[in-house]
Amino acid sequence: MNFYKLTGNPKRLPTAANCYLHRQSKKMKSNTLLGALFTTTCAIALLASPPAALAPAETRVAALAMLTIGFWATGILPEHITSLLFFVLAMLFSVAAPATVFSGFTSTAVWLIFGGLVIGVAIMKTGLGQRVAARAASRLDGSYARIITGLVAAGVLFSFLMPSAMGRVVLLTPIAEAIAGHFGFKRGSRGRTGVILATILGSFIPAFGILPANVPNMVLVGMAGTQYQVSLLYGSYLLLHFPVLGLVKAAIIVALILWFYPDAPGKVPHTELTLSGDVTRDERILSWSLFIMLGLWMTDFLHHVSPAWIALAGAVFLMLPGIAIIGRQQFNQKINWASLVFVAGILGLGAMINQSGLGDTLARKLISVLPLDAGQPFLSYLSVSLASTVTGVATTLPGVPAVFTPLSEGIAHATGLPVRTVLMMQVLGFSTPLFPYQAPPIIIGMQLSGERLADAGRICIVLAVITIFLLLPLNYLWWQILGWL
Repeated sequence: MNFYKLTGNPKRLPTAANCYLHRQSKKMKSNTLLGALFTTTCAIALLASPPAALAPAETRVAALAMLTIGFWATGILPEHITSLLFFVLAMLFSVAAPATVFSGFTSTAVWLIFGGLVIGVAIMKTGLGQRVAARAASRLDGSYARIITGLVAAGVLFSFLMPSAMGRVVLLTPIAEAIAGHFGFKRGSRGRTGVILATILGSFIPAFGILPANVPNMVLVGMAGTQYQVSLLYGSYLLLHFPVLGLVKAAIIVALILWFYPDAPGKVPHTELTLSGDVTRDERILSWSLFIMLGLWMTDFLHHVSPAWIALAGAVFLMLPGIAIIGRQQFNQKINWASLVFVAGILGLGAMINQSGLGDTLARKLISVLPLDAGQPFLSYLSVSLASTVTGVATTLPGVPAVFTPLSEGIAHATGLPVRTVLMMQVLGFSTPLFPYQAPPIIIGMQLSGERLADAGRICIVLAVITIFLLLPLNYLWWQILGWL
């Protein structure tokens, strides 16, 4: 029974319920503190007794990475403060050069987030978000399951139309927020969290099965062609990966959201569904701006302009005098600056790990102990897939092909598999994030929406477990049917 709904005031909860919630809160705080202390202890122990396999510089990087990731995972400090702590410690102890540590602030991802934040504020301020949400709601109205399924399906469809995952998330997240509000899902409710997760995960994770739709895919394509003269075509890549990594994963994402975040939409009046009324001047300007940005995002293979600069140009246009959809007050009060610091910290940490060589060292050590056997292709398949998944924890997802591709020829010799097949095994790894911090689009979407990163983390971990125990064997059978194994 939800006593909060009965009373409308948490201070008026019945004594038994109040005591239970208090005990649960204390237990969560205690677990968080223990997790942070354990992480800190491990980092100090690593510095005090560095392993022989790591160089001194790599040991310092590993200790700082362990501490930072541990604090992000436990939430002992607000995420942006943990990022600032990472910057401070990296500079005080000269763990890496300033250009590496602060490289996140020069990354396109940070400026894409900034543009997305401005665009999101504009969408909500002008009322365009509510208007689009009303139109979408008229098609999704009926049940919570239909809403979640429809949003995941829309995200997958958008992945075919728009190559940039971060662009998709920036464009769709404010609309998802409006849809959540339209169905009565308040901030902090399970329904709102479910709607946001359906939009973000649906437009990102299944897209690993679509060649140009995510950054790691394109990194793999480029390195495979450069190092091994292996050309990956759109159609063959789609047939190989999309049935399992795309369609089946999308269905599992829907099921997990419905399981973890069940809710029921509020009763929306029919008049609200149509949202009648004249389109305002600001809505028209914003609509045309979004239409132009979408067109530029969809055709980036022609003009090669980063989605970040397109979003930034759109944000600046919306703030220009004479347009002024976003004024000084909205700019100062509505932009979530903490999210920029948080993402810059994640990107700086990833750059530091890659620049130090720690990711490559860990990957090589991991491969050296794998049970690779030419006589057991399924065991080799699982080993390489899991190794690339674990490598992504240290390097983040875009770093996996950069680390694994140079090792593919050696793995091919050890397993007796073609280099082309070994290259494709990476996709199984970098399409399975264990933690949200590995995937910038997930972080961007959760920060734009104001939802907790831990909610996305829960889905990621369970989805990874299902992938390892169910989808990897299923994918193995599919590859055998296609003649890749």
